[in-house]
Amino acid sequence: QVQLMESGGGLVQAGGSLRPTCVASGRFLTINSMAWYRQAPGNNRELVAECTPSGATVYADSVKGRFTISRENGKNTVTLQMLNLKPEDTAVYLCHADLWDRNYMQGQYWGQGTQVTVSS
Repeated sequence: QVQLMESGGGLVQAGGSLRPTCVASGRFLTINSMAWYRQAPGNNRELVAECTPSGATVYADSVKGRFTISRENGKNTVTLQMLNLKPEDTAVYLCHADLWDRNYMQGQYWGQGTQVTVSS
């Protein structure tokens, strides 16, 4: 069983910052990419940022220059530093991991999400 647990969301004013973290636990061999997605009411889920084991990153255009994704491979964690938050960043932020489990099966796993609300 693999679990992804997010923490660090919250309510901030526009221009503020948050730093949600996701920890992967359970029975798995290795984690490939880890990423943050977000979903606002009425919208599709969208990729915010992704990080490979080597540290290569990808960002949505809307967050470039404001968000930074980082990983600690030894701790199976991924963090999203969010600066200069805008009301349009309001969404549930979900952690995602692509990993190999102990049956040598590759799978996609999701956390339950953490709410980020930015007031104007």
